[in-house]
Amino acid sequence: MPPRGSKVATLSRKVLERNRRMFTKDLLSKLASLINPTPQAPKWKSLDVLDQATAHVKQLEQRVEMLEKRKQQLEGSTDETAGMRGSMSTVFTVTELDSAIEVCLISRSNDKFILTRVLDVLEEEAAPVVAVSYSRVGDKIHYIINSQAVCSRIGIDSSRVHERLKRLTAGP
Repeated sequence: MPPRGSKVATLSRKVLERNRRMFTKDLLSKLASLINPTPQAPKWKSLDVLDQATAHVKQLEQRVEMLEKRKQQLEGSTDETAGMRGSMSTVFTVTELDSAIEVCLISRSNDKFILTRVLDVLEEEAAPVVAVSYSRVGDKIHYIINSQAVCSRIGIDSSRVHERLKRLTAGP
């Protein structure tokens, strides 16, 4: 056993510390690539990477909360419309996802709601439809329509799509 404070013990501590720093640096570079995946991104300091990651996580938490509230509103809306036979027979939400948009529609199966008119609105707003799925639950039909922006730089104005769909579902 080498005496305390010998060069061997000091050398092994230096190697351990160097390995720890390299490991930490590697993890920070992976985190930076997850936050900003563009290769031409500027070199960030460790503190900047951690700040950006924290802000990104908070943004994701807010989005989860917003989506949970929207889900509760939709569930509440379908419960309310189940007992109504009147004017509000179609419920929808518009969710913006970067350069894509998702429209969720809930319509009565006997409603004369025309899906093609919703698809036309999306096409006119430079958001061609990528996928459409539907399911029938009781006397309601649930549609999920995914659209992608024609040009990802420009994106889609989801508020305008929302207003047009609101006018469309309001009826004559």
